Amino acid sequence: MTDYKGIKTFDELIEIEHGKIGTDSRNKYEESAQMFIVSEMLKEARKEAKMTQEQLAEKAGTKKSYISRIENARGDIQLSTLIRIFEKGLNKKIGLTFL
Repeated sequence: MTDYKGIKTFDELIEIEHGKIGTDSRNKYEESAQMFIVSEMLKEARKEAKMTQEQLAEKAGTKKSYISRIENARGDIQLSTLIRIFEKGLNKKIGLTFL
């Protein structure tokens, strides 16, 4: 059982649970966290637009199953397709930030 005594920050907890930055375990965690964020952003934008997954897929030129996979944080996303979904399908711009 992991000892959580003395943990004062969220970063310390993440390090205990998933390892130091740069480790395989931490990289997998970070990738999953980013995928979750993208999935939630897409769901929220689609619902704001009052569209079904099928309507969005048709407008963006992709398949409903692809929209569903993204919204459920499953599978890989092609950046070009993600941009097309947001820009053509939802009429929103995407900005990328490198940290």
